[in-house]
Amino acid sequence: MPKTATAMKTQSWIQDALEDAKARDIAVLDVRKISDFTDYMVIATGTSNRHVQSTADKIVDALRAHGVRAVGMEGGKTGDWVLIDFGDVVAHVMREEIRDFYNLEKLWSDAKRIEPGEKKQTARKPKSPRKPKTVKNKS
Repeated sequence: MPKTATAMKTQSWIQDALEDAKARDIAVLDVRKISDFTDYMVIATGTSNRHVQSTADKIVDALRAHGVRAVGMEGGKTGDWVLIDFGDVVAHVMREEIRDFYNLEKLWSDAKRIEPGEKKQTARKPKSPRKPKTVKNKS
């Protein structure tokens, strides 16, 4: 499978795990054209230190179920900001105050932002609409 397809599936699985964990303000940044260390950044907010930690754990567990292992993980003990590196995709889960302070979306403002609804479309090709069948009259 091509590297880009794998990265798109990985970021989609991370989004699913974040939604399941009730993370807020999920943002996906396509940084392929401006970064050489990763393809996508997924950023989300947790409501507390414990929520940040448990959300990060859910991401790791969900991707492990798909056969994807994290290259590294930082910040899991404090729970203010947890960074999980999957190589082609880096996930950031942070408390709201930390996210506002570091403002990664502004730092990476040249990146293309992928809207949550786009994740399913980028992972597989959409089906083309079918033509309606015509019925012939037997008179």
